[in-house]
Amino acid sequence: MIKHFYNEKEGGMLEVREKRDAGVWTHVIAPTPQELATLAEDFGLESLIIADIKDIFEVPRYEQEGSISYFFTRFLNDDEDSDVDTLPLLIILGPSFIVTIANQDALFLKPFITGKRSVITTQETVMFLEIMTAMMTNYARALNTLRKAVQRDVARVRNIRGKDIQRLVYFEQELNEILSALLPTNMWLQQLEKGNYIKMFSDDRERLEDLLIASSQIVDSVKMVIKTIQNIRSASEAILTYRLNNTMRMLTAFTIILTIPTIIASLFGMNVPIPMQDYKYGFWIVLGIIIIVIGITIHFFVRNRWI
Repeated sequence: MIKHFYNEKEGGMLEVREKRDAGVWTHVIAPTPQELATLAEDFGLESLIIADIKDIFEVPRYEQEGSISYFFTRFLNDDEDSDVDTLPLLIILGPSFIVTIANQDALFLKPFITGKRSVITTQETVMFLEIMTAMMTNYARALNTLRKAVQRDVARVRNIRGKDIQRLVYFEQELNEILSALLPTNMWLQQLEKGNYIKMFSDDRERLEDLLIASSQIVDSVKMVIKTIQNIRSASEAILTYRLNNTMRMLTAFTIILTIPTIIASLFGMNVPIPMQDYKYGFWIVLGIIIIVIGITIHFFVRNRWI
């Protein structure tokens, strides 16, 4: 699906255009091969480059062909049933147009489309930076939610359960995918800051610097949360191992304690002549011996902290 939007006034609403004009923002969702071919023809794009957007595992990168810049990045996937947490987004910046292509609807772009967030499509560089800023804000919100969930698990690490560990593993996988999306994006953002790949004024460079700072902070925060999850897992493994060893030690100690009266009772229960078999207090003497031996054994175990 291809849609063309246009706005040239500060605070103005986006107008839907039927065809490509100068200063438009063309937004494409789940393009067909025919639609990609149409885009390549209408805007003079490299068909081989834009075809890469169909690969859901496409890594972020930057390419330039003539006066047209191609920015591959990844945005958060809002479909909870999907196997991937991020999806590719291609932003194409030309002399008089900006094109965004995604295989799935990107919710962070909806405020621009619905008019909740004003954008001037004739200022291509400004709009490009606005889109990237909105995407980073979306990452920051998702990261904040993940951080709170991880902190809750930190508070109950002593009573952590199997499903909690499974959830942490899922969180770590999601964070690693976010990190793999943001790190290469950061690299080409730094290239833009150092080079003259796109036309930028002083205000645009300030926006780009702010974007880089925000992106770097998100990357650092993701790494910190991943480290926290790894520490929780290590702590939980140590706690579970200690509990298992303690349980095995106690079971072994109780087995030894119960074995003592079993051995003594077995000896005095044999069908052969034994000491004190005709003595009327023999049973109580044997019982006393058992209690004394058990008491000595328990004292030994307690003193060595085995039970």
